[in-house]
Amino acid sequence: MEVFGLTLADFFLYSLIVSGILTFFLILFNDVFAAFDLPDFLNPTLILSFLTVASGTGYVLVSLTSINVLPVFFISFAIAFILVSIINIFVLVPVSKAHESLTITEEDLKGRFGTVITSVPVDGYGEVLITSKSGSFSKPAISFDSVAIPSQTKVLIIDSKNGVLQVS
Repeated sequence: MEVFGLTLADFFLYSLIVSGILTFFLILFNDVFAAFDLPDFLNPTLILSFLTVASGTGYVLVSLTSINVLPVFFISFAIAFILVSIINIFVLVPVSKAHESLTITEEDLKGRFGTVITSVPVDGYGEVLITSKSGSFSKPAISFDSVAIPSQTKVLIIDSKNGVLQVS
């Protein structure tokens, strides 16, 4: 049987090549697609993965078996749907949530403890080291009580405004 003037094996092979090239361009220009707020099922990674798996399994089925055309399409689309669903559930969703959970907002810092690494003068700036699960980082700090705080003192973060911690 022919599809678009090509044998079925050639059709699946060409679609595999095209979807592979599009996947390569997606890797290069992924930030362009990130600008669009698309629903999850329109994720370009999922669509291109589906096309690649479907065309690859279709090519293998046509080349190695003597199954008719319609069952080849259904089998390859079913295998692609199952594999892409597994990839989405067990890889893409956890990775996207893990990326978001590593960031710490100014709101998250309130109530945490830190260590003064550069003493905080009464009306000036010092520096506080904060340790978290993802590592340690330092932030500029001022005294909330307008009291000088010496270096190596454990402090409580009261508030954070414009990236500057208010500590006590």
